Formats: sequence, C-alpha cells, structure tokens
Amino acid sequence: MSKRIIIAGSGFAGLWAALAAQRAIHLTSQQQNIEVMMVSPSPNVDIRPRLYEAVLENMYPDISELLSVVDVKYVAGWVNEIDTTAQNLVITTTHGDKQTLSYERFILATGSTTFMPPILGLTEYGFSVSTLEDAEKLDQHLKSLANKPANAARNTVVVAGGGLTGLETVTEMPERLRSILGETDIRVVLVDSSAEIGAALGDEAAAVIREALSELGIEGKAGLRVTALDASGVILSNGERIEAETVIWTAGMRANSLTSQIVGEKDNLGRILGDAYLHAPEAKHIFVTGDTVKVPTDNLGNFNVMSCQHAMSLGRVAGYNAAAELVDLPLHAYSQPKYVTCVDLGPWGALYTEGWDRKVQFVRHEAKKIKQEINTVWIYPPVADREAVFAIANPDFVIVP
Repeated sequence: MSKRIIIAGSGFAGLWAALAAQRAIHLTSQQQNIEVMMVSPSPNVDIRPRLYEAVLENMYPDISELLSVVDVKYVAGWVNEIDTTAQNLVITTTHGDKQTLSYERFILATGSTTFMPPILGLTEYGFSVSTLEDAEKLDQHLKSLANKPANAARNTVVVAGGGLTGLETVTEMPERLRSILGETDIRVVLVDSSAEIGAALGDEAAAVIREALSELGIEGKAGLRVTALDASGVILSNGERIEAETVIWTAGMRANSLTSQIVGEKDNLGRILGDAYLHAPEAKHIFVTGDTVKVPTDNLGNFNVMSCQHAMSLGRVAGYNAAAELVDLPLHAYSQPKYVTCVDLGPWGALYTEGWDRKVQFVRHEAKKIKQEINTVWIYPPVADREAVFAIANPDFVIVP
C-alpha cells in the first residue's frame, strides 16, 4: 500500500508544495510507493496579487495539466475536519459527497481571507478584492454606476485600508472611474488607520507614496477608521460622513480557519508558529505553509508576510520536507533573507524597495516594468513540462528581481 501526502489548497504555496514533493519523490524513484494528492475547490491558482486591476482576464489559471504531468492526484473539494491523532481528513467534494482520507503527511496551504470586522453595514455594502469572485462583483458594480444619475455618492470611491492591497487598489480607481463614468468630476479617498499614509513602509517609501497619491488626485484620510457603512456612504471614526456608493475594504487578512483545528501557538492573524522545517510543532506529521504559517525568514528577527513572494518559497520547502521524511532525504530549513516590495501605483508608476527597511531602489516607470514582470510572469504557474518544473521546484529556489 502506497503512502500518501495530502496538500490542502491550490494557491501559490499549495501548488509549489505539490511540485516540490513530487520532485523529491522522483529523485529517489519512489513514485510507486508515495502518492501526492491535492484537495481544493477547483484546480486553479487565484492570482490574488492582481485582483485590484480593471481587466480580470487570466486571473484564475487552470493547473490540471500541470498536476497531471507531475503525477499529482487532484480531488475537487474542501477539507472540513483534521484528525491529527488518526491522521485522517474529512472532506466534502464539490458534488456534495463526504470522504475520509488518510495521510502519512499533511500540508496545510489553504491561504488566507480578508478580515471583515463587525462594522455596521460592511458585509451588506462593502466590496473587496480578496478573491476573483469579489473582484468581479466590484467590477460589475463599478460598471453599473454609468447607468445611475450623477451625484457625489455615485462619483466617489472610498478604499478602507492603507496597506499594499489598499494602495494598489486606490491608485487604480481615478482612471478606472473616469473611464466608466466618462467625466472628470470624481472623488477617490483612502482611509488609513496609520498616523500617516504609507507609514508602515517607512519614511522614504511613504514619501514616494504620498507623492503618487497627490499627483493622482487621491485624498488621504490618515489616523482614521471606517465605523459604519450604508448604501450611499461611510462614517469615519472622527464622525465625518463621506457620500460614496463604492467602499472597498482592504484592511487586514486572517489565516484560513482550518488552522484552529491544529494544536499549537498562533499569532494574531491565526497563523501557526512553525519550526524551521515548517512542521506544525505540536501536531505530528503536519506541515503548515504559505499564509497559514509564521516562521523566521532569517536570523535577524524578520518573519514571512502574507504574500506570494513568501508563499512560493514556503510551499517548495514544505512540499520537499514532507516527501523527504518519507524517502529518507535530509530536511531543508526555510530561509529567505532577501525581501523586496513592489507596489503598483496606477498610472503614476510603481515603487520598488529592497530590504526590511524598504530602501527605495526604483520608482515610476522603472519600478512599473519590474511590477509588470512579477505580475505577468513570475507568479504564474510554470508550463506543464516535468523536467522544466522539477528544475525550479527545489526548496532553495527563489525568484527575486
């Protein structure tokens, strides 16, 4: 009877975990003895880093052929229960059937979701760019505004959350709204709880961001939060009301709720604190990767963030190590000391920084070229060629500019 590695999730971490696991298995000619299985609702990678964009084509690439080429078995469904003692999973298939699957190693790579706090009206009237479905809903809404009478609420977009997703979303909005409405009388507002817009990126980068927002005509409301929404506007924490029919929530993420079924210490985002090899330390034979794990990236006190930059490397390490334990290969400790940030800032260009202190390296058009390369090439699944895939599925392979 063959042993089984099950991977929950087909995102950046889940895909690369599957590819890296199969690479290790093939290196040791253990294909007949170990099965790699992926469970996710559909065999696609959601290109979430691009969902703020106006054109949503090719944001959900199919990986069926790629999985088949490397002999990964795919099951369409959701993991509902994790029994760490019996080493079983209860899943529900997309056809509604329940199954129990056993595993020798389990890799949790189910990612994260946008955190929606209990703010009055947020679920009813707020939009998001967390999933392709969310982005499509927002796009349909924006296009529908052209059929409504012009007024302040119709012509205003408020983005709540000044992190990377918020910045990339808000800087797309002026041009996007003008193209839909056919007029220049629009208002775009960024609400950020930080004392200054872009403060989390450091003084040097924040100055660049504020310059871009100013040139794009975007208002910044720093040190404030959205406290309530209705069909035609928002109320801020200082009592100010902004008339707006479009409010986009980008303020924070949380790890997938399956992490709550795995014992072990977690951070405030729900991520499990993993060890150097991405084990869930208190759960035997379970690995955590991507947005479900918090782990040091270096020896300087830095930790991974919820990004494809880290998820792709974390996936490779988790997949390799899960297989390595079954084929007697040495384990590989996760290390990713180089950190870069590349923020799309709409028609203004982009901002590219290096290091955790975010030293600005490129801005405007030069940075935009790097961002476009990242968004259209580096984060996409590789071609369905086994040898080519295995050449870049090793656990220490890292793509950086």
